[in-house]
Amino acid sequence: MPQIGWFEILIIVVLSILIIGPKDFPIVLKKIGKWIGSFKSYFSEIQRDMTDAQNVIEDEISIEKDFSNIKDNKKKDE
Repeated sequence: MPQIGWFEILIIVVLSILIIGPKDFPIVLKKIGKWIGSFKSYFSEIQRDMTDAQNVIEDEISIEKDFSNIKDNKKKDE
């Protein structure tokens, strides 16, 4: 996988300023920053939902095991 160094980043920034223009460059950077922030929040929300679902499933499995253990103990007592 290719790595991007400081020189390559500098070339990209200079070309971006030349193409977009120095006046609109900060506006474009703000928009890109907002997009990245929204992507991060979206993926963190998905990750949180998946973790919550996993915890619920683990809780249900442990409750089911406890219930089956109680049921088995009752059968042994009879």
